[in-house]
Amino acid sequence: MNEKTDKSRKLAVALKYDNESAPVVTAKGTGSVAEQIEQLAREAGVPIEQNPMMAEALSQIELDHEIPVELYQAVAVLIGFIMRSGGAPR
Repeated sequence: MNEKTDKSRKLAVALKYDNESAPVVTAKGTGSVAEQIEQLAREAGVPIEQNPMMAEALSQIELDHEIPVELYQAVAVLIGFIMRSGGAPR
């Protein structure tokens, strides 16, 4: 998931989801780190979703922490969209 809030700031957040617990933030960063996160996702075949508001909210979560209950519904919609479009959450 990533966002570009302006021309100079790119934000990416990676989630891991295993159907057994809430999704976990596994990587996040801005600028060149965001570019690297996206590149690694592409190479691994991980779906990428452009959603600026979601990326901003998820970027506030500490690494290796589950998303909060308040974001469950929004992230579930996102995961459902990815699954329906042929991607599989990883």
